[in-house]
Amino acid sequence: MKFSLLNDEPVTEADADLLSVGRAAGELARLLHDSRTSTPFTLAVDAGWGMGKSSLMRLVEAELRKQQDTVTVWYNAWTSTGADALEGLIKSVLMRFDRRVLRRALNRLAERRTLVTAARTVATVAAAPLGVAGLVDRLWQELSIDAPSRNAMRDALRELATEWAQAAEHAPQRLLVVFIDDLDRCSEETVLAVCEAVKVYLDVPGLAFVIGCDRSALGPSGLLRELSPAGSAFMEKIFQTSYRLPAPAPDDIEVYVRRCALRSGLRELLDADLVKLIAERSARNPRRIKRLINGFGLEYGLNPVWGRFAPEAVIRMLLLQHLYADFYRNLLAGDRSHPDTAREFLDYRRARRVLSRPTVPPDPQDWRITVSCVLEHGMTAPLRDQPEEWGALLARLEEYLPTGFPALERDQNFVTLLQELMALDGADELLRVLQHGAASVTSVYAGQEPLAVDEESPGSSTPYLGFHVLWVDDNPQGNGLHVQRLEARGARVWLASDDQEAERVLAGTRVDLLLSDVGRGTDSDAGFVALRRWRDSGRYRGPAIFYTGRITPNRVEQSDRLGAQITTSSAELSRMMDALVRAAAEHPRG
Repeated sequence: MKFSLLNDEPVTEADADLLSVGRAAGELARLLHDSRTSTPFTLAVDAGWGMGKSSLMRLVEAELRKQQDTVTVWYNAWTSTGADALEGLIKSVLMRFDRRVLRRALNRLAERRTLVTAARTVATVAAAPLGVAGLVDRLWQELSIDAPSRNAMRDALRELATEWAQAAEHAPQRLLVVFIDDLDRCSEETVLAVCEAVKVYLDVPGLAFVIGCDRSALGPSGLLRELSPAGSAFMEKIFQTSYRLPAPAPDDIEVYVRRCALRSGLRELLDADLVKLIAERSARNPRRIKRLINGFGLEYGLNPVWGRFAPEAVIRMLLLQHLYADFYRNLLAGDRSHPDTAREFLDYRRARRVLSRPTVPPDPQDWRITVSCVLEHGMTAPLRDQPEEWGALLARLEEYLPTGFPALERDQNFVTLLQELMALDGADELLRVLQHGAASVTSVYAGQEPLAVDEESPGSSTPYLGFHVLWVDDNPQGNGLHVQRLEARGARVWLASDDQEAERVLAGTRVDLLLSDVGRGTDSDAGFVALRRWRDSGRYRGPAIFYTGRITPNRVEQSDRLGAQITTSSAELSRMMDALVRAAAEHPRG
């Protein structure tokens, strides 16, 4: 089988349009072109992450380029930060105007200044062999040099755009369409700068804007939740109209899955049931489908272990990785006191059904599982003749279960997916293989969380020079990458497999940060007990982080009482350590 990766780039040509949005693109392009005498206006292409906004906009752009009287600009807002976005967007627009129009605009600005300044500006423009980029830079300098210039910028741009749009060879006028992508991925400062450029300075005849974003992410409950009422009112004025990109129909998304599988070389492994499963469980999201198929291909192509298991199991496992990453981490971590997270969840679901319905006689099998589940977590078994106590017992039970279980129990898609996985032959063996690290060589790609990436976190280059870290864990094999990272940045890392080794380090070394597991051997709270003892005795009172495969409300409460942090996430652990090191540098202990 020959496998190839699917890229995640937007569609730019009709033959790559696997979801057949070309018709919508053609209609939107026609609408924009026919509305060129109604400029300025702004159209939002509204959809969630991965639903094809960029692809639709690229196809609209391709259609508009066929028109002689239409020019396009593509601006990715995510590539700019803060106030730079305003300058970047305005300059991108100016770059599309004719050089002679830009020169005349510069001369007009010069004429409005003082005689000496005007003479200098005219001489500079006339003498310098400036190309379009040079003229744009010079024009921006003139327009943004001081507050009065900024106030006059909109009028200058209106005059410039009107002259360009009404060129004699085009009737009734030319159109410049500005495509702004990824606005909903930006910071609040960048969003506001882009919107200021669109509404305050570039709201001029001849210009139309097409903005790709998730409108809900830019609303009062999303990215701009801190905005004042006046700011919210300003944002409401940005978009004259929106096109809500519909989710693909079930039949269309199944065709899309088949086309993706064919292009990647996996078509023979995906029967009709698996195609339907991928389509349904991916929420009909094209980007999620591509990532799932890429992950599936990489697992099968690079790891021979997967050859022992049916494709149905692999697909379902990858769906858990992609869609329920926190549960998947719990599943693979396998706390020693509760190593089978999948069965634990399914038993909890049946126990919840019994304990939350005290007036309904329980099914005998459900009752047996309920009693077993409660006893397994160290509590007294429920009594059939005291149903009034069941609600309180359920609340106590959930204190000792992973924090996400109650929400997942209400997610029928998740429940069905997990039940389907665990009903397959070989599911238990597959989980054992994954827990022992023999599979998922591409797990970072397929959905597990990687270590924090330097370029994504401003603090990830934090130096640890002279920092002493004590890491207590009776099973330290999974901590190797973090230890290497700490040592590479100058930290001295002390490793201890039990309390006695840790106490020897604490007795002879200044420790700046304590990292610890929670459960050791048969003691599910060993890490908490040790830190409490060290706090009480004065052996260690500094910052501490518990790095564990399982977080429950009870564990969060115990961690808080000890003044510590707790996480299951590798990336979050990196961020926590960086923050503590920066804080220590700013406020050194005496």
